[in-house]
Amino acid sequence: MADFGERLRELRKSRNVSQKELSSLIRVSERALRYYETMNRQPTIEQLITLADFFNVSLDYLVGRSDDHSPFRENGAS
Repeated sequence: MADFGERLRELRKSRNVSQKELSSLIRVSERALRYYETMNRQPTIEQLITLADFFNVSLDYLVGRSDDHSPFRENGAS
């Protein structure tokens, strides 16, 4: 499975969003976003939620814990 930095970069590029645009969206510097993509820094939980919502993916997918990118699971699903 891909790690968070790889997933973030792939999602950002698939949406054709620049680092500058995305950094503005989650209210961090472009440098911080570069660090996220290279795994030199970790985002806050609030930033992770904002990113997951923006890309319409689950938090587990975003952080590399799952290959299922669906944002929501039905009750009782594992």
